[in-house]
Amino acid sequence: MRGNPVYRRERKVSSRSIRLPLIMLTFNGILAFVALLNMYSMSAQAQVTAEIQYSGFLELYVFVALIEFLMLFFIMPALTAGSISGERERKTLDLMLVTQMTPGEIVFGKLFSSMQSMVLLVISSFPVFFLVFVYGGIQIKDLGLLFLLYLVVALLSASFGICFSALCRRSAIATAMSYGFLGLLLVGTYAVNALIWSMVQMGAARYANQVGSMAFQVNSGGFFYLLLLNPALTFYQVISGQVGSREASSLLLKWFGNRVPNPVLNAWIPVSIGLQCLLAVVFLLVAVRAVDPMAGRKIKKKG
Repeated sequence: MRGNPVYRRERKVSSRSIRLPLIMLTFNGILAFVALLNMYSMSAQAQVTAEIQYSGFLELYVFVALIEFLMLFFIMPALTAGSISGERERKTLDLMLVTQMTPGEIVFGKLFSSMQSMVLLVISSFPVFFLVFVYGGIQIKDLGLLFLLYLVVALLSASFGICFSALCRRSAIATAMSYGFLGLLLVGTYAVNALIWSMVQMGAARYANQVGSMAFQVNSGGFFYLLLLNPALTFYQVISGQVGSREASSLLLKWFGNRVPNPVLNAWIPVSIGLQCLLAVVFLLVAVRAVDPMAGRKIKKKG
């Protein structure tokens, strides 16, 4: 990306601005304060009871991981929703298009400049994560998997913001549509499965009352696979596995039913990450096509 003029410009602007250092200072200051307060309370409790609750360090890890996940999921669209529409509002998008830059360079330059800021923010918070290694419970590979998940979540949410920024002429509308689609992906897939499962369970209960007590395999059917696109459930699955909890797997099995083990359930995390990356690529390609002023004319000529 060094040869991308949009990326070079955005990188210079962000490096000369004090906004990113202030965000990093504030965010890591809050995380460090919470971590040190947690460790102080554990040491104070150990002096009274002569026992150290090691589970508190895992709770600290889960808390920090959750905060960063929410930050990436909800801040990235705000950073990218005005990337293309803001250029259009400032009347600079047409000037960029008449240069030798391609629509792809514009879109991906904006994408990687926002991703760079988020990567720096995540890496800067690693010292807080490393406090967990003092007493064990989390391995380096767990932290690597969590970092990979952060990159996927940032890419997915940023692609939504850039896509709607390219489709909409106003940044406010693009931001609203980005968060609306994120809410649909985050809550909608969960709500659909919960609703279908409840309806099927009620129907099975009525039928059981009519014919007598029988066992039924209640599941949400094909709607279950929509959960693969839900980043929150993938994050929940990763964290639950790292802290030794099986709640996420129990939730998936509840909606899937008591069937023969499915390959998707056994490889939920890699399949979900792959599909989310594919969805992000689709949205970025839509953004490139929306920025390209010749896209509509090419379709007309072919028709």
